[in-house]
Amino acid sequence: MPQYDFRCKSCSREFTLNYTSMKAYADSTPICPHCESRDLARLITSISVKNPSRDYTNMSSQEMLSVFDSGDSRQVGEMFQQIGGTSPELGTQYHDATQKLLAGESMDKVERGLQEADKAKRPPKSDSNTT
Repeated sequence: MPQYDFRCKSCSREFTLNYTSMKAYADSTPICPHCESRDLARLITSISVKNPSRDYTNMSSQEMLSVFDSGDSRQVGEMFQQIGGTSPELGTQYHDATQKLLAGESMDKVERGLQEADKAKRPPKSDSNTT
């Protein structure tokens, strides 16, 4: 939900107005909630700049290992996503693990989940010593 900060030029009070969308803001005529003036100055109190993501596709194997060693599950998830993308050949386990890493789940927890899923797929061992 977009929010915009203003300072009233009449009473000098600062306030924030919330809108349901940017279009709703563009279509509105904001007024001061204190003195009902329309003579407002819009304030820029903070900005958000998205950092460009790393290009994991051009990394050497040593650089990729350093991403694993960093312990940052989100970076590992980004790397998996860039390298594997949505390739169906990698299977749902790969894509599920990637999403969990991107969400910040620890690498150890994701790995344990993969191991448990792998064990559940294996057929039970038969006892070869029975006669």
